[in-house]
Amino acid sequence: MSTARIDIHLTDDDAEKALRADVRRGLGATPKQLPPKWFYDARGSALFEMITELPEYYPTRTERALLERSVAEIAALSGADTIVELGSGSSAKTRLLLDAFVTAGTLRRYVPQDVSESALRQAMDALAAEYPQVELHGVVGDFTRHLHLLPGGGRRMVAFLGGTIGNLVPAEQAEFLADVRSVLAPGEQLLLGTGLVIDEEPLVSAYDDAAGITAEFNRNVLHVINRELGADFDVESFAHVAVWDRVDEWIEMRLRAERAMRVRIAELDMEVEFAEGEELLTEISAKFHVEGVHTILERAGFAVTRTWSDPEERFALTLATAS
Repeated sequence: MSTARIDIHLTDDDAEKALRADVRRGLGATPKQLPPKWFYDARGSALFEMITELPEYYPTRTERALLERSVAEIAALSGADTIVELGSGSSAKTRLLLDAFVTAGTLRRYVPQDVSESALRQAMDALAAEYPQVELHGVVGDFTRHLHLLPGGGRRMVAFLGGTIGNLVPAEQAEFLADVRSVLAPGEQLLLGTGLVIDEEPLVSAYDDAAGITAEFNRNVLHVINRELGADFDVESFAHVAVWDRVDEWIEMRLRAERAMRVRIAELDMEVEFAEGEELLTEISAKFHVEGVHTILERAGFAVTRTWSDPEERFALTLATAS
């Protein structure tokens, strides 16, 4: 029978303090901005699951198909006995990794990390039944703050999938990868998923679907602030905007005020003015070139073992080894 434990490094109180700090800083800035992590309450998570099924949103299914084709080679090249997954969520795609490493005969432990304790417990309950031979060690924490608290021991491979590294600007990408390298012993590995630069039209469509699901997902951050901080955003007065920045090679998601308004945030004793047409940046999603991925990994202290990409070169998986 699988053994399971959870380390908690992030509490509801921590999350509330972080939300307050991010809203005060981001809505007081010029231009205004908010981190994308605040999309993901229960409603936001459900909306994102819907987005992954949309015909326009290619990243999730492309990465999954790529994993299905390459996972046996990844397991053979890695030989890890511990898989650590950052931002694990439901651990859906990870089952492909777990199956391959179990088949290869090396896996003994899976360490899922997520900010949500409830999501983590739900995923681990399901995995305990499916993988009784695998030790489960969950970590409730923020991968930008708590990497040094990940459990050690064994030969680990850290999986950071979904193209999530693209939510970080280049300086943050470099800092994050350096932090990952600092917690790994030489010979331990990172499996990194990255969206690749493709033609502009399908890129923008992936973040601005015809059904308007992404627009609802984007506006959900305002629902979160209204509920958690007593704000009075007129949510429907904000339009969803998705644009491709050709210079920085990232998608920007924004919310555009359709009219001038003053928003009161009661819990922060704060008022925020929006001019008509003013935009609030809610997410970037950087896309990469394979050579660029290799460069940032090598600068962080990794040696690239191998990269896999899909036939249309929309997504890449790179296995890198700590030097």
